[in-house]
Amino acid sequence: MKLGYMLAAAMSVVMLASPSAAKKKDNGPVIQMSDDFRTNVQAAQAALRAGDVSTASARISALNPATDFEAYAAAGLRFELAVQRQNIQAERLALTDMFKTGSVPKTDAPRLRYVAGYLSYVVGNYDDAFAQLDYARTLGYDNIDASLLRADIYLRKNKPKEAWPFVQEAMARKRAAGEKIPAAWFDRAISLTYQAGNWADLGALYRERLSLYRTTRDWRSALSNYLPAAALDPQIQLDLYRLQAASGAMASERDYQSYAQLAEKAGYPAETKAIIEAGRSTGKLTSSQNVTSQLLKAVTPKATKEMAALPAVTKKAASASSGEPALIAADTYFSLAQYPKAAELYRLALTKGGINDDQANARLGISLARSGDLAGAKTVLANVKGNWSNVAGFWSIWIEEQSQKTAQRAPSVSQTSS
Repeated sequence: MKLGYMLAAAMSVVMLASPSAAKKKDNGPVIQMSDDFRTNVQAAQAALRAGDVSTASARISALNPATDFEAYAAAGLRFELAVQRQNIQAERLALTDMFKTGSVPKTDAPRLRYVAGYLSYVVGNYDDAFAQLDYARTLGYDNIDASLLRADIYLRKNKPKEAWPFVQEAMARKRAAGEKIPAAWFDRAISLTYQAGNWADLGALYRERLSLYRTTRDWRSALSNYLPAAALDPQIQLDLYRLQAASGAMASERDYQSYAQLAEKAGYPAETKAIIEAGRSTGKLTSSQNVTSQLLKAVTPKATKEMAALPAVTKKAASASSGEPALIAADTYFSLAQYPKAAELYRLALTKGGINDDQANARLGISLARSGDLAGAKTVLANVKGNWSNVAGFWSIWIEEQSQKTAQRAPSVSQTSS
């Protein structure tokens, strides 16, 4: 913390000013300081600047303030000394002594009260921390860091519900200022919503975080934490596992095994087989692993039958009065990664009706995206509502990522014209 040096810079102009019995400098406090006191202050400051803590301590201990300003100056030097010694308790006591004087500059008082609140927070005096923050706010100090400090105090008091509004406030102010929210702020907010079981906010926060911070590790963290937490419909979970695979974020045996088991339960044996084989090819799964080995043995013949039945299923979808057969056929092609055909059948299902439009549109959008129609996919996904909006939201971020990659690969005008 560099506050000690900030105070030193602010005070040095006053300390080194010519002697005066009663003078104001830059609308600051009245300076009343004897020549001897001034000499000792300058010597203490020089020692502090040189990092000579021993000499500085001796000089500061020898100070005998006789005026209000001298008491303020001595307390400020004790604060600087405590900062160099990394003594938080002493820093806080020095600030208290400064506040007892009437010489704290009005321009510095709001910030110093916030600092007092921070130091009280560090040493565990949360009631005083709140009191100092409230005082700072009455003086006009209402910065984002004060909101976050209040949130942290509530967290230390094991009151996540009380902390959450202050985290929200800080993030909202960052957005309003057009500034990038730090990743650590998202992590704090995500932890709070997770504790509160607020799955809607959890999903929204993960999506916003991914829109700003989007490494493979970020994808996996978001999806692997959100999937089990939200108690989602299995079909929705399946599409999020598919997204995890599409984003290259399948990083463990658990990822592949959970995805494969979910696909098998949903009735997609060929997809289940493909997942297990992909896991083995990456080394995350092995042939000696019992669960997936047994699963692969069970789904392999079913996958063959699934593929053989597709023509009949597709024919039935075309002649049916309801869109349900077309939706079933589309889902099967979707699970087989045959996205153009899946998109065709999702459109047919939506035309015929009698289905969950949000599910069909979500998977239509994904199919278009995986087929390369990123703009069309984005338009379709923007209209998805209800629980499927979680799927649409996460996949829309993936689409944006692919759009950026496409733009980066595109040749510039100068390249194409040369």
